[in-house]
Amino acid sequence: MASPKKKLQGLVAATITPMTEHGEINFSVIGRYVDYLVEEQGVKSIFVNGTTGEGLSLSISERRQVAEEWVTQGRNKLDQVVIHVGALSLKESQELARHAAEIGADGIAVIAPFFLKPGNKDVLINFLKEVAAAAPALPFYYYHIPALTGVKIRAEELLDRIQEKIPTFQGLKFSDTDLLDFGQCVDQNRQRQFALLFGVDEQLLSALVMGATGAVGSTYNYLGKKTNQMLEAFERKDFSSALNHQFCIQRFINFVFKLGFGVSQTKAIMTLVSGIPMGPPRPPLQKPSREFMAAAEAKLKSLDFLSSTDLKDGSLDSWS
Repeated sequence: MASPKKKLQGLVAATITPMTEHGEINFSVIGRYVDYLVEEQGVKSIFVNGTTGEGLSLSISERRQVAEEWVTQGRNKLDQVVIHVGALSLKESQELARHAAEIGADGIAVIAPFFLKPGNKDVLINFLKEVAAAAPALPFYYYHIPALTGVKIRAEELLDRIQEKIPTFQGLKFSDTDLLDFGQCVDQNRQRQFALLFGVDEQLLSALVMGATGAVGSTYNYLGKKTNQMLEAFERKDFSSALNHQFCIQRFINFVFKLGFGVSQTKAIMTLVSGIPMGPPRPPLQKPSREFMAAAEAKLKSLDFLSSTDLKDGSLDSWS
């Protein structure tokens, strides 16, 4: 694994947790998954057990096993493996943080507790501090996703002096569409060298203009190559090409949003594109319909994200 002092940047795939048809974790395909990300999508950093990975639908034991498998399979192949260790229970979150340090992960991330919620930024920071202290050698990231947690504390407010409370704080995964809040995170912390990772894939170019240092997202599992082309165009200041790449990505995301797009559909699309079986989601999520898959496949082909030669085990013919 990379040195924990290396800044997390570029594309970070929010990994899917592969499952069998019976709902058990399919560890056997994770090595193949790593190779696919690196060789086919050009993505070399990952975010494990987050929203896309159904982390909060897994038991603590399963989360530990999934983290171990990604770290093991990613050794000498991936740049950074960040493990999401957020939980409703502080003790469980601390246990997962300690475990991440023990297995050699490159960092940990935590969402805000979302049932009994923190009432203000100081309460939230104190909770995050307690988790971070359980793994004092690991970089710590805050996972800001207010639409799912219901915790509406602005990220900008948290970044104010957070490093004084949490010395290992390295940055945040900002999964929200509030570009004012994100822009202020960048503007007010220019001297701190935080990793400011944007988490809304369809708006990434806007965030790059504002100063995002990288991105964490589910579509980078199967659209990483296209998104990397956008990043490369942006870096060489070819903004017209970067915009065209972003619009192309948006065409697909906008299309599937209208059909109903979430974790279940992400698993199915990854199966279709990569040929690696991701399996069904955990209840209460349900496997997407054959009609959704037929429409998604046609759209991927029309945008040149998928050709007939790409279809392997993930082909619609095997969908049931």
